[in-house]
Amino acid sequence: MKVCRAIWSHCHCKQVSEWNHQSVLLHEAIAALQLKPEGVYVDGTYGRGGHSQLILEQLSSEGRLLVVDKDPTAIASASQAFGDDPRTYIYRGSFADIGHAMAQTSWQRKVDGILLDLGVSSPQLDDASRGFSFRQQGPLDMRMNPEAGESAAQWLAHAEEQEIAHVLREFGEERFSKRIARAIVNAREAAPIDTTQQLAAIVAAAVPTREKGKDPSTRTFQAIRIYINHELDDLQTCLEQSVDLLAAGGRLVVISFHSLEDRIVKRFIRKQVQGDQLPHDLPVTHVEVNARLRSVGKPIRASENEIKANPRARSAIMRVAERL
Repeated sequence: MKVCRAIWSHCHCKQVSEWNHQSVLLHEAIAALQLKPEGVYVDGTYGRGGHSQLILEQLSSEGRLLVVDKDPTAIASASQAFGDDPRTYIYRGSFADIGHAMAQTSWQRKVDGILLDLGVSSPQLDDASRGFSFRQQGPLDMRMNPEAGESAAQWLAHAEEQEIAHVLREFGEERFSKRIARAIVNAREAAPIDTTQQLAAIVAAAVPTREKGKDPSTRTFQAIRIYINHELDDLQTCLEQSVDLLAAGGRLVVISFHSLEDRIVKRFIRKQVQGDQLPHDLPVTHVEVNARLRSVGKPIRASENEIKANPRARSAIMRVAERL
């Protein structure tokens, strides 16, 4: 195992085994990759390694796995789990850097499969000190890499009301975005908003109606998290690099957890399947229109049994494409 030294730093964090994580659509994703023992694979969102573990179990000594995650706690978990495995290379950074990460491995081989399990992981949600959850009191941080960039609290302390409203509307699809933004700006004049439950209380007071079965803070927390972590921009960047990295027949497997992510994945795959936009009556092949992917099967959702065991699987949707 090698760790990319340029971005690895000592992690002052809780024991990596303290929080459990149930990988959603675990076996479905592994099946979709159509693993080859000698293949090269990328787990672009390591989390706690559920997918990586199953991939490695099916690889021979010639197989290779690139593990990517921006969260230092996830990287610590990967190092602990695969520290002695020569088939793995661990890269701390965003999956938006997937091309650079592959170049660091010096494997000089095309990739046979790329897996992206998007969104926030269970350990991140369950650790109150990370500030992802409105259900627990903690510092209002929300950074997947707490060593870089602005925290949610820092951003809310200076963002203009119009900017906050825009973020809540665009990344949370929050219909009360203006009311919430105004409430945040008014509240911060009295005292800094630096804890999760402070923000949750402000949102709850600003929202006039409730969605059945959903906390009024859900969309606000989602929107701020996506914004400060550049999640959608990073996803688009990763997808654009992935096609060039994949070998012919290589699979791209993406698990999304909300409509904004899934929309980006769906549109990207469709564009790569269609290739160049030419008149419909031209007799050309997929090669001649530069089609680069083919869509594999229908979108896959979690089974009722999985949702009962892990309610967070309810919104998951998996799309698969194959390199032509």
